Amino acid sequence: MSDERAGAGDLDRLLAIMARLRDPDSGCPWDIRQDFRSIAPYTVEEAYEVADAIEREDWDHLCDELGDLLFQVVYHAQMARERGWFGFSDVVAAISDKLVRRHPHVFGEQAVGDAAHQSAAWEAHKEAERQGKAGGAAGLLDDIPQALPALSRATKLQKRAARAGFDWPDAAGVLDKLDEELGELRDALAVDRHEAVAEEVGDLLFSAVNLARRVGVDAESALRESNAKFERRFRYIEARLAGQGRRPGPEVGLAAMDALWDEAKRSEKGVGDK
Repeated sequence: MSDERAGAGDLDRLLAIMARLRDPDSGCPWDIRQDFRSIAPYTVEEAYEVADAIEREDWDHLCDELGDLLFQVVYHAQMARERGWFGFSDVVAAISDKLVRRHPHVFGEQAVGDAAHQSAAWEAHKEAERQGKAGGAAGLLDDIPQALPALSRATKLQKRAARAGFDWPDAAGVLDKLDEELGELRDALAVDRHEAVAEEVGDLLFSAVNLARRVGVDAESALRESNAKFERRFRYIEARLAGQGRRPGPEVGLAAMDALWDEAKRSEKGVGDK
């Protein structure tokens, strides 16, 4: 592990590299052409790669991915500096000030109890900041990013509304809502109208996210786990069929593949999957 005291010099080097890449006379033609919108997708991608390394517990790879994500922050800050808006030091100062402001129980005299009380205090600080920025006229759902993954954004929308009391009293009410939405989807499928079907599928997914939130499950993480489970079991099917000189396809038949799926489930006995 390198000496943390060398961090400032390393960061100065990274900032200098970024400035050189963007130099209009001697920089990289590709980097010079970029703007905030063209770089934003890479920023999102790097954040997902950080999450993926954590999910796989690939700690060596995590170091690389965190570096890639840091470079994205430096990239945006450099483009802002070129326009005279702000620089990297302003970004650092802003987040430092925000962290101190939102943790008065650490950096001030305010006392906060457990983690739940701290979370409530954090949200209260955020709400006060939103109202301050909007002159006291901010809507409760303002500033939830449109670009968030749909499951994450649905959760945030629901949490904000719940703080105003717009929420089911318990999980049973959400289960009833899921049944209602499933019935409406069946009705839409019966008349075979694509627009109506798409709307009802969306409502069903939104209600499923609501249920996850009410029972304390992160919908995004839960779906990632289900994706991984599906991938793991389907790869099992592929491997078993490959041993027979076959590949998944209509000629194998759903019944045969479903039997192998059940075999994969049995082989995972003790994992806790259903």
